[in-house]
Amino acid sequence: MILLQIMTDVATEEATNQSLSIIDLAIEGGFMMIPIVLLSFIAIYIFFERFLTINKANQDPDPFMHRVKELVLKGDISGAKLLCSQTDSPIARMIEKGISRIGSPLKNIEASIENVGKLEIFRLEKNLSTLATISGAAPMMGFLGTVIGMVKAFISISQQEGSVSPKLLSDGIYTAMVTTVAGLIVGIIAYLAYNYLVSRVQKVIHKMEYTSIDFVDLLQEPR
Repeated sequence: MILLQIMTDVATEEATNQSLSIIDLAIEGGFMMIPIVLLSFIAIYIFFERFLTINKANQDPDPFMHRVKELVLKGDISGAKLLCSQTDSPIARMIEKGISRIGSPLKNIEASIENVGKLEIFRLEKNLSTLATISGAAPMMGFLGTVIGMVKAFISISQQEGSVSPKLLSDGIYTAMVTTVAGLIVGIIAYLAYNYLVSRVQKVIHKMEYTSIDFVDLLQEPR
């Protein structure tokens, strides 16, 4: 029991020292760490905000379309529009626009649905370009911080009289490299998050296209 307690205390102390060293390294990274940290917070916010929005839009449209078909085939256009207005999804808004155009030429109905679909896709892709920008900007900021740190290190070396201490050189280099590591971490995470969200948006777009075709086919069915 005593040996186990000693081992636990040693492990806890090592973990504490490691966390402190990481914090110290982040501080040593200099002022360029500030925009990198800000970009990381922005990327996290965009990811979770877009994930919730896209996940909400990525619902199974089959139950909704089944009810719409029943109402339209019964001639209850008002009921179908009411159902669409009560359903908060891009597909429902597209179908609602198509229902409101019933009686117009089929090409006009298709154009109306397509226009609403484009607006919905634009809303789904909101801020994704910012996430893509962060994935590229964060590593570049990290490299810039490294270059600035290296310049400072060489200035310090040039100001030293006599032999240059290896510790002085190594301290300047590892401090400069901190921003590169931080920038690459933020950039990689933002890049993966961007591609994941884009794949989710593509799934929603596929469902929107499939549902719009299904609705147009419904209007062409003989009554």
